[in-house]
Amino acid sequence: MPDSYIIEVNSQTAGIVVRSQGGYCFFASSDRFYRLEGQFFRNAREAERAARKLVNGDVEEAA
Repeated sequence: MPDSYIIEVNSQTAGIVVRSQGGYCFFASSDRFYRLEGQFFRNAREAERAARKLVNGDVEEAA
């Protein structure tokens, strides 16, 4: 299982997630996704869903 994944939304890099003891930690690649910076997710797919929600305007659900 990889230790990191690039998260993309609509062909834009949102950031990366890096596996650590508590799950996968998100590191934003632009200000647009900074709200997710430092958050932990169970897996990369969960982080991608949160980034997509931010893009779609579902800010409360993404965080």
